[in-house]
Amino acid sequence: MSTRPHYRALSRAVTTTALLLGLGLLAGCSGDGDSGVATEASTDGGSAASSASSQGSGGASCSYPNDPAGAAKEVSPPPAQATVSGDVTVTMSTSVGDITADLDADSTPCTVGSFVSLAEQGYFDDTSCHRLTTQGIYVLQCGDPTGTGMGGPGYSFPDELSGSEKYPAGTLAMANAGPDTNGSQFFIVYDDTELPPSYAVFGKVDPASLKTVQEVAKQGTQSGGPDGPPKEKVEIQSVTVG
Repeated sequence: MSTRPHYRALSRAVTTTALLLGLGLLAGCSGDGDSGVATEASTDGGSAASSASSQGSGGASCSYPNDPAGAAKEVSPPPAQATVSGDVTVTMSTSVGDITADLDADSTPCTVGSFVSLAEQGYFDDTSCHRLTTQGIYVLQCGDPTGTGMGGPGYSFPDELSGSEKYPAGTLAMANAGPDTNGSQFFIVYDDTELPPSYAVFGKVDPASLKTVQEVAKQGTQSGGPDGPPKEKVEIQSVTVG
């Protein structure tokens, strides 16, 4: 477990302010080494290109290779053929109230397929959102059963990026440890944030849920610094789909 890099969502090239937050920000575990620099995804074409999937008659074909770092909580990988499409609504029941999100399975079928699979297997149940950032970038990061920022589901999957990703308030996106290292960790953007288009945007939370996260953010981190566990603990009790 100690060799797992933290999932991040920030690049040394973003801003000096962002550097103050530490190099582990929207990082998530992966068996690969992590230099702490988020490599920007290709921006050629600007189309809804996906390196994770190819569309076939039965839905997108997805790849979920095993992560040699192992699983923080045992689950089965999602189906290799995506079974989700359109808008998928999920509700996270948390200690601070419900957080409801609409997931875009048409643009990110493999990402949404993984999230839905993990939710239905109870992977997110009784887990904490382990990271809050309050300076330069504004996110609440969740999805690691270990609560350390180093846990994943035992598999990874490629990025689903268009190269034109933006991260306004309300965005739901995947944390990663570099290109094509998505796992289970995700982040909710609670205030407009500038990041390279390297983090798959797979949905957005509704206005009431955004306000809930903003109220958590107002209280800051446990240490009072710009990056760390939120002062108000956020426990995900369960995630329901539909």
